[in-house]
Parts: sequence; structure tokens; C-alpha cells
Amino acid sequence: MSLSKKLYTKYGDEGETGLLYGGRVSKANAHCEAYGATDEAVSALGLARALSQDPRVRVIVRDVQRELFAVGADLATDPEKYETFKLHFAPISSQMTERLEGIIDDLQDKVRLPASFIIPGASAASAAVDLGRTSVRRAEREAVRLKELGQLANVEVIRYLNRLGDLLFILARYQDRELPLEKLTGDGE
Repeated sequence: MSLSKKLYTKYGDEGETGLLYGGRVSKANAHCEAYGATDEAVSALGLARALSQDPRVRVIVRDVQRELFAVGADLATDPEKYETFKLHFAPISSQMTERLEGIIDDLQDKVRLPASFIIPGASAASAAVDLGRTSVRRAEREAVRLKELGQLANVEVIRYLNRLGDLLFILARYQDRELPLEKLTGDGE
């Protein structure tokens, strides 16, 4: 099977890219940093989904990956073009954030946490979830930067990313819930 159009466009060869409905900007633009971090999270979570044998973890991760595409679109939109964005995409909403809170509450009831710091790597799947979490936390920081620059049209994105970081923390622990606590802290090696 052949692509009818070439994959490369050469439009970014000078260090610029296009925002969603917002014209050309530097690839170092705050919007690019923010949605780039969400893209990294989607990929890290893809690895987590591929490594996990737990059906619930796989479904949660897949759903989060899909929502992160929506987060990325939200972050890739110039605030002056946000009304156009809303004609084509569903923005991140408080209901989405509240759904994450429900999942967190449910998972937290099923996990024992050690009293000391958790060192990622008790399993390959949980380590990949933790890697996704760190990318989400960076996306959150970049979204805050966009807000401070007056370039974030939807501040719910910050709440969503904050809650998603919490969800991914507890999801990694849920993935490893049957391991001894010493394994989570690195003391059991």
C-alpha cells in the first residue's frame, strides 16, 4: 500500500510549524512545547498499554491516550481561533476531569502505598505508565506557562492534566498491586 501523498512536507525545515487554526510559529513556541509533551505522553502510554497484561489498565490507558489527543488539539490552538476550534473539536471539560477523579478514587481503594518514596521500575508496564506521568506533568507546566502568557483559551486543560498526573501515579501502583511493597521502593532487589 502506498501513500498518495508524501509524508514529508518540508514546511518545517526552517524551524516553524503550524498551530491548529493559528498560523505559523516557531517550533520552540510555548504551544508546541505543551502539545509536544502530550504527544510524548501518548507514546509512553502506548508502551505501557503494550506491556501491561491487565485488561483494566489497558482500557484506562487507551482512553487516556485518546483524550490526550484532544488535550493536544486544545493546546495547539491560538486563543484567537478558539471559537473555530470548538466548531470542530470537543474541548476538555470539567466532566472529563471529574471522570478521572472517579477512576482515581476507585483505584486508590484497591492499592496499598508504602510509607516511603516509590522508585519507578517495579515492572516494565508500571515504569512506562510513570514515564507517561512525567510527560503529563511537563505538559501541565507548559499549559500553566501558556496561561501566564495569556495564550491558553481553556484553563480546564490545566485541571485535567493535573488530575491525569494523579491518575497515572495511582494506575502505575495499581499495575503493581500484587507486588510486595519492598519492590515498589526498590528495597526488594
